[in-house]
Amino acid sequence: MNHPPLNCHIQLNAPFGAILTPQHPGQQIASLPVAALRALAQQHHLLVLRGFSSGFDDPQVLTRYADLWGEIMMWPFGAVLDVKEHPDAKDHIFDSSYVPLHWDGMYKPTVPEFQLFHCVAAPSQDEGGRTTFVDTTRLLANADEALLALWRAVSITYRIKQVVHYGGEVHSPLVVEHPNGRGRIMRYNEPPTEGKKFLNQHALEYHGVPAEQQEEFHHTLQQHLYDPRHYYAHQWRQGDVVVADNFSLLHGREGFTARSARHLQRVHIQSNPVCANPALKPANAEA
Repeated sequence: MNHPPLNCHIQLNAPFGAILTPQHPGQQIASLPVAALRALAQQHHLLVLRGFSSGFDDPQVLTRYADLWGEIMMWPFGAVLDVKEHPDAKDHIFDSSYVPLHWDGMYKPTVPEFQLFHCVAAPSQDEGGRTTFVDTTRLLANADEALLALWRAVSITYRIKQVVHYGGEVHSPLVVEHPNGRGRIMRYNEPPTEGKKFLNQHALEYHGVPAEQQEEFHHTLQQHLYDPRHYYAHQWRQGDVVVADNFSLLHGREGFTARSARHLQRVHIQSNPVCANPALKPANAEA
């Protein structure tokens, strides 16, 4: 399918993704054809749109733009989640702690295809808070056949208390088929790091890995997840808009200095057709 040209500068990011910058000062994000952006996001898995004018500080403007991408996944709070530190946080999402790698929608009836992030305010470079991404298609492509066979035999049950807008129990193979039939991807919510502050910790139960081998299994998997060939940490700048492929990527967050300025907005975009969550246990279908 031919898409309208993107009238902006495009530079490949390392190790994956693409960075888009304006052709002229004051260029609006709305000037970029969404169909072409979607195709680019599906190809590169991560788009960083930097230096464009957007007006997205207004959640209604952000919501109207997100609606151009497709059906918005709605939450109890609405379309736009304000990701910032809360003084009375009960979950790591609203704390200043790190967030382990995961995929969004893992406890919900549907799994969104894209996350649309907008940076309202960025922490300074020495305050932490980078958003971390792992391209699992690259990770699996770089793994040898023996390791792939081991990973494909593993499944994991995850449990977390529902203290905010998600929670419950899910069960997923570690390696699954891409919802759009584009090969294999990895679904993983890494365990909490020992000794690091982390509110509302989840529990994992591995299946297909003998108990005496689980520590080695976890260590090997972590090495591949954080391999620089597959791993990218995004340093936010005010006004950044990031489109992330939630099917192909896992994402998390570095911890950041408490009471820093870090404030992101996030909207989820469904695929077409909508992707039903294969990991969800029936009892949690409406959780």
